[in-house]
Amino acid sequence: MSDFQLYFSLGREHILDVNGYDHILFVIALSAVYLATDWKKVLVLVTAFTIGHSVTLAMVALDVFRVNSSVVEFLIPVTIFITAVCNIWKRDQYISTDRSRLNYYFALFFGLIHGMGFSNYLKALLGKETSIVTQLFAFNIGLEVGQVIIVVGFMGLGYLMNKYINVSRRDWILAISSAVAGVAITLMIDTKFW
Repeated sequence: MSDFQLYFSLGREHILDVNGYDHILFVIALSAVYLATDWKKVLVLVTAFTIGHSVTLAMVALDVFRVNSSVVEFLIPVTIFITAVCNIWKRDQYISTDRSRLNYYFALFFGLIHGMGFSNYLKALLGKETSIVTQLFAFNIGLEVGQVIIVVGFMGLGYLMNKYINVSRRDWILAISSAVAGVAITLMIDTKFW
């Protein structure tokens, strides 16, 4: 297996890992306010997350700065909680005007924090390699593909719930975001930060 294939697989598995479901929750929280017809907006959204994620991955891997993993492990569910609560708070605005730009900022900025969560592990994998461009590129392409898989599945489920069970967009946003916020609270409580 080539380096590209290896790191591509690591990126894809990183985002799709059900044991590390915090990233899945974040992508779902970001996507909850969109309809299936908004797929282009959601693609830009997950790409913004990947950009933020890749910046901190690169910076930590290149020893630009170090991260305290227990602080980051606490901040990741905080980002999920903030995104979900914002969805609940602004749900009527999202429905009536589709002003969901805030999620783009969340994706980019919070992607920086999420990138720190995996950076120490990636740094250990890279070892003392001098050139990490190919590995980081492959990892982030894998991450992007994994996010697209999550979004397609989630938005497909939302479409089916709306079309066949008549779940309104407002109720969908409220139910999904409330569930995500609840899980995020549990994750915050369970971190070793306390």
